[in-house]
Amino acid sequence: MSLTWTDHVTGRRGHLVIDRLVRGVSSGGLRMREGCTLDEVAGLARGMTMKEALHYNPEGRYIPLGGAKGGIDCDPRDPEAYGVLVRYLRAMRPHIEHFWTTGEDLGLTQDLVDRAAAEAGLVSSIQAVYPLLDDEAAARRRLADAFAVDVDGIGLDELAGGCGVAESVLTALDRAGVPRAGTRVSVQGFGTMGGATARFLARAGLKIVAVADVKGTIVHPDGLDVEALLAARDAHGTVDRAALRADDAELPGDAWLSADVDVLVPAAVSYAVDAGNQAGITARWIVEAANMPVLPEAEELLAARGITVLPDVVVNSATNAWWWWTLFGDIGADPDEAFAHIRSSMRALVEQVLARAERDGTTPRAAAHGVVADRLPVIAERFGWYA
Repeated sequence: MSLTWTDHVTGRRGHLVIDRLVRGVSSGGLRMREGCTLDEVAGLARGMTMKEALHYNPEGRYIPLGGAKGGIDCDPRDPEAYGVLVRYLRAMRPHIEHFWTTGEDLGLTQDLVDRAAAEAGLVSSIQAVYPLLDDEAAARRRLADAFAVDVDGIGLDELAGGCGVAESVLTALDRAGVPRAGTRVSVQGFGTMGGATARFLARAGLKIVAVADVKGTIVHPDGLDVEALLAARDAHGTVDRAALRADDAELPGDAWLSADVDVLVPAAVSYAVDAGNQAGITARWIVEAANMPVLPEAEELLAARGITVLPDVVVNSATNAWWWWTLFGDIGADPDEAFAHIRSSMRALVEQVLARAERDGTTPRAAAHGVVADRLPVIAERFGWYA
């Protein structure tokens, strides 16, 4: 199901695509960016169906939902953006109340979504899932407690996804026998996902030598001071250049792509790597922290050059899964427990996908799609094809 909404005040458009329902409910974030299209949202919704299926564990309390996505064609920095967001949520209220659970995505923080949802008259942006909970009050308290946890100045909710991305990188390195210490990384985007990924990788001993935001690319050949950059960023992930060290350098915005690194982490916009600019990439791995950052034709060319793309449907799936593991009670509101569960789950998933790709002589993306193809009928037989 796909919907397009036009804001009566500004004329801006918003979209909702529900790709699949499981137990009558779907899951997927809401993004806001200038130029967001229905096709983009549809692709993201399909990706959410896959992310949910990839984390299906018949023994877990969390049973995956269907996939969906929302998108608003508006720059989140626009002075009218918040009003557009509130009106979009009001228009989509029947779907959010019954079929679609949503939260932060590109351009939006969870705090902003929560504030706008309350103004739009919603109980919560995830209220559609409440009827599936054994003890709604306890589950909501558990999630609220988890969102209140601060880990060295950053909320646990902002770190969960980056922990999963980092573990994906580390799993690939370990399988290839590449030492973590000294492995060089370039990160595009320093918001929730990019910033958290950089923190976890730096703490694992890797060197973050390039970080790109809307102002350009910050580089240092011996590694950037990730914690200082995190402390100096604004709500949109833009780093205050006054916090840079004297020997940190600034390069153009696209310099992150051709940096002399082992690992590229696109963690910002979709469609960042195309058939043209992929030629400048020398990294061994591209790890998709953002949704759909590598275009299909670029991925084919990269594979032909021996560069491995770890796909978004696997790599950034821990953000969504952490919400549900916490809400359904597989984990509590404790950062050590959360990070341990994310790491073990993501390592098992990435290992499975990479082993299947190696066995079948295909790409990790094709292997992930194969895992999903195996699991969706199992989920459908258990819960119904149209429920």
